Amino acid sequence: MNAKWLQSSMARRLFLARLGAGAGMVGATVAGSSTAMAQGAADAQWKPARHAQDDWYDKIPGVHRFVFDTSTADGMGWALQFATNYYTANQDGYGLKDSDLAVVIIARHKATSFAYNDAIWAKYGKQISEQAEFVDPKTKEAPKVNVYGAAGDSVQVGKMDALIKKGAQFAVCQTSTRGIATRIAKANGVEVDSVVKEIIANLIPNSHMVPAGVLAVNRAQEHGYSFIYAI
Repeated sequence: MNAKWLQSSMARRLFLARLGAGAGMVGATVAGSSTAMAQGAADAQWKPARHAQDDWYDKIPGVHRFVFDTSTADGMGWALQFATNYYTANQDGYGLKDSDLAVVIIARHKATSFAYNDAIWAKYGKQISEQAEFVDPKTKEAPKVNVYGAAGDSVQVGKMDALIKKGAQFAVCQTSTRGIATRIAKANGVEVDSVVKEIIANLIPNSHMVPAGVLAVNRAQEHGYSFIYAI
């Protein structure tokens, strides 16, 4: 074995050793980068945007939040019943107060008009009844009052008023309201905008006009409200 061959062999071994060490360092760097990227992604989890129009969801006091979605006349009746049960069960089972519960009932589509007070029903009951596909259960005619209100004559009589007193809030669909106002305006020869203003001035207590009921469903859940659809 000559000296030249031995020197060449040792040089090759030194080169390979250095190459292995370098690969290890590159691997560690890549692994570290992957870990950092994963950590960064975890820290940047998606969060919903907040809008001033939706601040009222957070202003309702309560350590538990529940939203009831209604789109039919019957759905509104069931929502009032379920919401009543929700308050009662929390009081009896957990000793909670009404103020411990944040409750929102969404009135949209054919349930929208049940967020209007008796004055609107008395004046425009025929058109409202047609839109809601609902008649007074007793007379089988267009109602002259909000049958779910305190002055109503349904099995849910008084429940809406009682829930309002407990602090339950109502989100009222503006899109459906404008559609109802358009129907009323055509039947009575008046301006749509004037009817919309009249309705807004005659909502039931604790009501909030929202751009669309389906939007309120989304926003309430993004603000931490558990969801149930009442049909």
